[in-house]
Amino acid sequence: MTDPIADYLTRLRNAIMAHHRVVEVPASNLKKSITKILFEKGYILNYKFIEDGPQGTIKVALKYDPITKKNAIKNLKRVSTPGLRKYTGYKDMPRVINGLGIAIISTSKGVMTNKEAATEKIGGEVLCYIY
Repeated sequence: MTDPIADYLTRLRNAIMAHHRVVEVPASNLKKSITKILFEKGYILNYKFIEDGPQGTIKVALKYDPITKKNAIKNLKRVSTPGLRKYTGYKDMPRVINGLGIAIISTSKGVMTNKEAATEKIGGEVLCYIY
């Protein structure tokens, strides 16, 4: 697998399209950080890290509206790929749907959202957009 973050986003996207409640993905520290951000921002219902074997897995409970059955995540878009990395400074931080969505940035101080990175005045690699 050449791009584990794209695989993570694709597994989430496929589970949303199939209206699954829970999706399991192989774990890594970067995926754990992205999952924590999704939970803190209210895009997923819950998550659980399962340590089985050398890698482990992440169980992600997806969040749906009880009345309309729509998912909290409308779109997941991978920005920086292994073939073409996208970096940004804190002054040129991307805004996703005029601030309604989030961009996940990998910085020297860890993985954070675009708003947190702009507040700390730190740039980094733009991993994905979520809205």
